[in-house]
Amino acid sequence: MASMGKYCKAYPILQLRGFSSWSEQAPNARKEKQKGADGKEVGVTRTLTDSDFLYLQENYVVTDGIFKDENIIFDKVTPEWITYCQEVLKFEIPSFAADAKEPVDASA
Repeated sequence: MASMGKYCKAYPILQLRGFSSWSEQAPNARKEKQKGADGKEVGVTRTLTDSDFLYLQENYVVTDGIFKDENIIFDKVTPEWITYCQEVLKFEIPSFAADAKEPVDASA
């Protein structure tokens, strides 16, 4: 079941790729519907391009979508990554999200 956090922010992938220790788990990207050879729709993992946006979650994990536990592209959360997010990306968790205790259940 997908879990939505209290806060995430979209960033152009180029800004995220600016982090010196950035590495992508590209196979985890969202699936896009495409027509197969037999005419039926199939889900194909999309290719991440320089014009795409990804979501920086409140726990500093980067996802390809708004859910914090799905389509995880980057999860090597280190003090250097947090500093990059705060100082370069200017990522700041609003007080309403920082005070929240429970994640939002997306199935509700």
